[in-house]
Amino acid sequence: MTTTLKNKTPQRKCIGCNESKPKKELIRIVRTPEGEMLLDSTGRANGRGAYICNNIDCLQKAIKTKGLNRAFKMNVDTDVLLK
Repeated sequence: MTTTLKNKTPQRKCIGCNESKPKKELIRIVRTPEGEMLLDSTGRANGRGAYICNNIDCLQKAIKTKGLNRAFKMNVDTDVLLK
């Protein structure tokens, strides 16, 4: 039972719609060790990260269900993310 690693693509779960999608289709939001929130275009920024789909519906759903607060283990200022 061997599987080839060539065909595997990294999967991540959107915190808004809760669907697993290829990592490249999602946007990574990071909370840095200093507590700053930023979008991580490289996927390598230091800090706690969460993934979300590239549409406003998923962001609004994550805010409504407090998915951002759960993912970052803190209260997130959602006004900053909506801009």
